[in-house]
Amino acid sequence: MARVLIVDDAIFMRRMLSDIVREAGHEVAGEAGDALEAIEKFEELRPDLITMDIVMPRHGDMDGIGALKRILEIDPEARVVMVSALGQQEVVLEAIKIGAKDFIVKPFLPENVAKAIDRVAVGAQSK
Repeated sequence: MARVLIVDDAIFMRRMLSDIVREAGHEVAGEAGDALEAIEKFEELRPDLITMDIVMPRHGDMDGIGALKRILEIDPEARVVMVSALGQQEVVLEAIKIGAKDFIVKPFLPENVAKAIDRVAVGAQSK
């Protein structure tokens, strides 16, 4: 079982992801609604895995990609699964190059989310 931090600016998306995470047998360690809160929650909770929305309201230069970079500076072993909408392939590729472990495309099927979390969580539990 992995402890998961869910980051998305939309409350309904956080709730949907939380339900999927729990149904997949993992624990929701916490939630964040923007990039800065994501970084704060990561430092406070040290989850095994983070689902990170790419497009969120910006705080300065900080969006999902900025939060990914900062989290990986704090902990290079952090496991982040990016959540993107269709048509954001370039940004997803950038996130993978930076160090994201996987990605989920919205609208998503719950089983695809669970599979991505399970894949990434396996490595998180062995550290």
